[in-house]
Amino acid sequence: MRLLEGKTALITGGARGIGKAIAVAFAKQGANVAFSDLRYDDSAAMLENELASYGVKAKGFASDAGNLAASEQLADNVVENFGRIDILVNNAGITRDTLLMRMTEEQWDMVIQVNLKSVFNLTKAVQKYMLKQRSGSIINMSSVVGMGGNAGQANYAASKAGMIGFTKSVAQELGPRNIRCNALAPGFIETEMTAGLPEDVKKSWAEKIPLRRAGVADDVANVCIFLGSDLSQYITGQVLPVCGGMTR
Repeated sequence: MRLLEGKTALITGGARGIGKAIAVAFAKQGANVAFSDLRYDDSAAMLENELASYGVKAKGFASDAGNLAASEQLADNVVENFGRIDILVNNAGITRDTLLMRMTEEQWDMVIQVNLKSVFNLTKAVQKYMLKQRSGSIINMSSVVGMGGNAGQANYAASKAGMIGFTKSVAQELGPRNIRCNALAPGFIETEMTAGLPEDVKKSWAEKIPLRRAGVADDVANVCIFLGSDLSQYITGQVLPVCGGMTR
């Protein structure tokens, strides 16, 4: 039996990058997969077909995770189409990197809204269904930057650190109803966002990682499988670094 057989997952920011890897990994493990992104485009349609090829139900949605009303509508649409939501992966995120002295209010607000407010929005929207089910697993995509900070990323670090505090609080609130909430803290992960970096920069970063390599999206997705499955049924309120040993 596949680890997520019969479960339904909702993944925000799921049409590309780490979100896409999680969607594919979940489908391979038997989960029905709903995913959202700001737009439903050709990439989303191709992913929908790819997920369905694993014999599961799959559907993509255009939705703004930073908007509460849109998030509530998304949760309602997913339940209408799939019947339930067992796993929520709050993966939507952006960067607007610059030193604090140059950072605009817009750059700050945008990152906080997309990265952190979206977690509030979707968790609030989905919890009503999980409460009725008396079960669920919420997985929040934080970052090692949220644990240790990083120059030029004050907005991003604040959003990811806030996500950790939110995770721990929600775990305490919803634990009595058998709803778990954990966070992942990926390190340097190779995605479309990092593909444009010069090779010498990527090599320099890899040399600082004990495992001497950057991570790949599947490294993150595999931990999400564990947290979404019943194998992790006694784990909640935790932050799991997926970083090759960067944090210690």
